[in-house]
Amino acid sequence: MEEKTMRKKLLILLLSLLGIAQIQAQTSGTLSVSVSTSSAGGNYAPRNIVAIWVEDNSGKFVKTLLAYANNRITHLNTWQASTLAIGNEFNKTDAITGATQSSHGTRTCQWNGTDYSGKLMPDGEYKLRMELTDKNGTGNFASFSFTKGLNTQKQTPANVPSFSTISLNWTTSVTGINPEVSVSNSIIVYPNPGIGQFTVVGENIKSVKVTDLTGKVICTSQTPIFDLTDQPKGIYFVSVLTETATIVKKIIRK
Repeated sequence: MEEKTMRKKLLILLLSLLGIAQIQAQTSGTLSVSVSTSSAGGNYAPRNIVAIWVEDNSGKFVKTLLAYANNRITHLNTWQASTLAIGNEFNKTDAITGATQSSHGTRTCQWNGTDYSGKLMPDGEYKLRMELTDKNGTGNFASFSFTKGLNTQKQTPANVPSFSTISLNWTTSVTGINPEVSVSNSIIVYPNPGIGQFTVVGENIKSVKVTDLTGKVICTSQTPIFDLTDQPKGIYFVSVLTETATIVKKIIRK
């Protein structure tokens, strides 16, 4: 009885510490974008320039996905302002690029979850921005929210001026994990980050399975302790089977 009480106290303590030092998840994946464009009513139609990019939830520029513009690029005012705010005007690193388009059609592009410097972005809510103009001035602009994380997300937003048949699909590259499992703070894995041995703390733990980002099973255990000393540094997922659910925790081997 005393041992069980101590375990509960330890769990409460670790939950409190987690609230202070929780690590932001950084799930690898791909956002696939497809959209059909149409005129913004400008005098150069059907010729048009267009940009598609990602910003974080605070509105900070993350990465350009597509930019079809050349001499008239400065008329994509919203995109210009977004890139200028981070000191890198018209940044097109890794983007699909081209000159002014002579007609409208379906535009497709992808986001790999990184910023323009190649850094994997933390999970959370992001904004997909689109801008198109066919005149020497501001045209049409649209914005759509999506969530980067462990779960697959598919969206087909309603048509807006100049943008229709819109499709946004976020697909995680983490395999071997059921997206329907629970991700809960009722289970703690510590230390996190850690350099080798990890301990799982929680109630009614039956087994533990550790996988890497590709879904490869690294180890399984019937005890709440496992060792990653011989594994490369990086992100791993711990699937904890309890009497009522499977709970997945993300850890970092540093």
